[in-house]
Amino acid sequence: MTQQSVATPDKLDAAVFKVAGVVVLGAIMSILDVTVVSVALPTFQSEFDASYARVAWTMTGYTLALATVIPLSGWAADRFGTKRLYMIALALFTIGSGLCATADTIGELIGYRVLQGLGGGMLMPLGMTIMTRAAGPNRIGRLMAVLGIPMLLGPIGGPILGGWLIDTASWHWIFLINLPIGVVGLVYAQLALPKDNPEPSESFDFLGMLMLSPGLALFLYGVSSLPEAGTFADAEVWAPMLVGAALVVGFVLYSFRPQHPLLDLRLFANRNLTLASVTLFVFIIAFMGAGLLFPSYFLQVRGESTLAAGLLMAPQGIGAMITMPVAGMLADRVPVGRTVPFALVLIALGFFGFTQVDPHTSYVLLCGSLFVMGLGMGGTMMPVMTSALRTLHAQEVARGSTLVNILQQIGGSVGAAVMSVILTNELNGSRPIPGATDPSGNPVTEAGLAIAAQQQPELIQQFPVDPALIERGLDFAAGSFATTFWIGFALVLATFIPAAFLPRRRERSRVLDDPKAEQVKTPVVIH
Repeated sequence: MTQQSVATPDKLDAAVFKVAGVVVLGAIMSILDVTVVSVALPTFQSEFDASYARVAWTMTGYTLALATVIPLSGWAADRFGTKRLYMIALALFTIGSGLCATADTIGELIGYRVLQGLGGGMLMPLGMTIMTRAAGPNRIGRLMAVLGIPMLLGPIGGPILGGWLIDTASWHWIFLINLPIGVVGLVYAQLALPKDNPEPSESFDFLGMLMLSPGLALFLYGVSSLPEAGTFADAEVWAPMLVGAALVVGFVLYSFRPQHPLLDLRLFANRNLTLASVTLFVFIIAFMGAGLLFPSYFLQVRGESTLAAGLLMAPQGIGAMITMPVAGMLADRVPVGRTVPFALVLIALGFFGFTQVDPHTSYVLLCGSLFVMGLGMGGTMMPVMTSALRTLHAQEVARGSTLVNILQQIGGSVGAAVMSVILTNELNGSRPIPGATDPSGNPVTEAGLAIAAQQQPELIQQFPVDPALIERGLDFAAGSFATTFWIGFALVLATFIPAAFLPRRRERSRVLDDPKAEQVKTPVVIH
């Protein structure tokens, strides 16, 4: 710690702000890229002639990559140095962004998104470590406030930025925009970040990583193949699901053996951590999975532009921005068992509004539902995460934080894959139009034609179609979205079960009881 930081422990000096600028720049890139792609999924469908379940892998692959590198970040930072590794992560993210813009097939785009996620997943945890070392643990609260800026602005700015870029240029620019920012970030990092001091590190569980990440990817790939295969009996469905499930089960059984496992499942002996983790996991599946479909409804059923769809999603981010700081303050004073259930009620109310969608649902209802849902989200995630880590001992916090981080990313991956499969499966049930096929020779359905008419009205002007057929197709498409949202709503209701057992009495943090608490490695920031 510098002499200046000792003299003024509560203030962030210019040197700390210089380092914070690098970290915030990387955080903005990483967080925006999660949300900016959400409005582009229907565009990917038409550009690459792929099902929604397939293009959703641009999100699933990205979040699985994030989950893969989160536990790797701490070990690699000690082994190679935080500055060097941060710059490698930033370069990897930037290169991955450039490659995404060159993709000619949906398979290439998914692969490049995985590469992008491997870099993006390290930016936040490494950035938090760099900032904590620069300022010291006494100013971690103020540092979190600085890092909270991109976390709050991402859900608002991402869909709007993505929509604007797609409308005014092309989908390629949602990735190309990262190139100049990445180059500036690399130069800035080289000049501003302190010199590396690599040190010996504990062993890393490579075997666990080789089981967990491929296992999840294979299992979810099998699930995603179901709409196209049409049955679980198809080898493309059951074979990867079986192999993936075997790898995940093998990982769980193996994880109790190493001294430093990839995920320390022994921590689930802590009741608070278990209840908070289950609550968070079920919530993320519902919220992140169905949340990807909100922009798609505006684009495909209502025929809005991508920019308009992004703007319509803004109320959700505004709601979260209002309640997240308040929930953060209350988390230290009021037991989460007394606040989170009320936040979940808000989320359930917002979700219920989307279960009522049809081709003409009032935008006042939908935007109001998104705002209420955002209020609930801001009051749920941070308090639940705080509860998960509060009763851990100091030496367990880093492992507990890693565990919660990975569960969050896995929940997002499962939600994106499952909800997109449900929607695709529902849309596939639409009545085919006799004699009509697409360029690939597949039959055109009424819902498919109606969605195409909404997104490309000039086609209907060139090839007139009975308006009643379009209306019938839109009704079916809206019903497919509503069915998917009902499932998300049911999962939100299921979240009330573990949430009912969250602590209702104030509990002292065990970290404060440890005289060596300040020496504990910084836990990974959740994003």
